[in-house]
Amino acid sequence: MSTLTIDVLDAKGKKSGTAELPAEVFDVQTNVPLIHQVVVAQLAAARQGTHSTKTRGEVRGGGKKPYKQKGTGRARQGSIRAPQFAGGGTVHGPQPRDYSQRTPKKMKAAALRGALSDRARAGRVHVVDGFAVDGAPSTRTAVSTLATLSPRRHVLVVLERGDELTWKSLRNVEQVHLLLADQLNTYDVLVSDDVVFTRGALDAFLTRPAGRGAKGVATSTEASVLDTEETK
Repeated sequence: MSTLTIDVLDAKGKKSGTAELPAEVFDVQTNVPLIHQVVVAQLAAARQGTHSTKTRGEVRGGGKKPYKQKGTGRARQGSIRAPQFAGGGTVHGPQPRDYSQRTPKKMKAAALRGALSDRARAGRVHVVDGFAVDGAPSTRTAVSTLATLSPRRHVLVVLERGDELTWKSLRNVEQVHLLLADQLNTYDVLVSDDVVFTRGALDAFLTRPAGRGAKGVATSTEASVLDTEETK
């Protein structure tokens, strides 16, 4: 693996320099099973888990036996709040629960490196000096700058903390999803067509611990499974 070098563009889309993307972060083999596990855990953690249904013991009413036990020719019943009655309780319905899954930090870091590497190899990682927003927020200016970087519909823009002008300029743009450098995660990288870093955000992201002790490549068993699935 070797360090990737990409052009840094200015607000007008012209080259203003270069930036190095370390190979251990932006050029590792993508481990699809690992990414899948991390994304599933992230989406599960986002679930509120506040759903709740009432059992027959929690539904109001039904204390009186609806009719006598014998002599009616009908099946015996003890309460009109039993599950078979309209307005009765729910059997095995959802109850409040915690959906979160424990995911080690090294696994999260390895999955993120794999997702970023996939985007970088496809030429979908960009670095920009800035969005030419000076003095006051300007959505028009920021969007015109972004248009010179990527024509695609879903763009993830990564900013450094303190860049409030750019944040306010792009926060209401439909095709843009904003994240701070320390909030970058696997799911948002995967659902975005392009990833755009400001130079400051890229530096801030690379200075964070990247969990380099985690395995970021697929084992031979996993690779064979993936090959089998792809040929189906």
